[in-house]
Amino acid sequence: MNIKAENINLEHPIPPLGARGRLTVVGAGPGDVDLITLKAIKAIESADVILYDALINEELLKYASQDVELIFVGKRKGCYAFQQEQINELIVSKAKEKGHVVRLKGGDPFIFGRGAEEIDYVKPFGLETFVVPGISSSVAVPAYQGIPLTKRGVSESFWVITGTTKAHKLSEDVAIAAKSTATIVILMGMGKLDDIVRIFSEENKQDTAIAIIQDGTTENEKVGFGTISTISKVVAEKQLANPAIIIIGDVVKERVKLTSVFEEVNQNL
Repeated sequence: MNIKAENINLEHPIPPLGARGRLTVVGAGPGDVDLITLKAIKAIESADVILYDALINEELLKYASQDVELIFVGKRKGCYAFQQEQINELIVSKAKEKGHVVRLKGGDPFIFGRGAEEIDYVKPFGLETFVVPGISSSVAVPAYQGIPLTKRGVSESFWVITGTTKAHKLSEDVAIAAKSTATIVILMGMGKLDDIVRIFSEENKQDTAIAIIQDGTTENEKVGFGTISTISKVVAEKQLANPAIIIIGDVVKERVKLTSVFEEVNQNL
């Protein structure tokens, strides 16, 4: 059963002594339906209510029971089915009403996924809380394109940075990272691409390789390769947009050809 925001009563009393519900925060992986863990599937199967985000592969909902209550709480730029405060309240309300709430999030819920925030919120209401880690897009999406985030002699480390902070600004860590030799992975950064290009250009890294991957690990995947000085033109030509991740560093030039590898693997499973 699908639920709309306007049809939900978000009021919930302080639970009586001994009354408990359960919240399991589950990472759904980066998009490919096969990149889900067995533990995540078990959590989905046992859920009484599933609150799911915009970036999950909705095929995963087929693992849920027929009696489950499905509630879309996804957020896209400029479009919110629910505000975060409403989601927090909804988790508690539904857990007290029905029992086991699964909060299904794209990627890993503890990497820019607000999973910890939601657990912090529900703890005072006496809910049991669990986490099922997911495969983060920050590592899986480059891998599907054959980009190693680290490689001996090329890159000894990598940064994963949010492109847009709570204040809707570019993270100051990008400027710090631009001074390093590390691979830089930026999530939610397409709206700040001009600023990113400027920062790396100021560090004389105009020729540094960069890749932008939209809808990574899915059948809608689109990719653009270039350098700091050319990437804006590539984005315009290929019409790249969110959801996408940005990978900056010499490892992009170390990309290995994976022609049909994943299709062959899937066929043999």
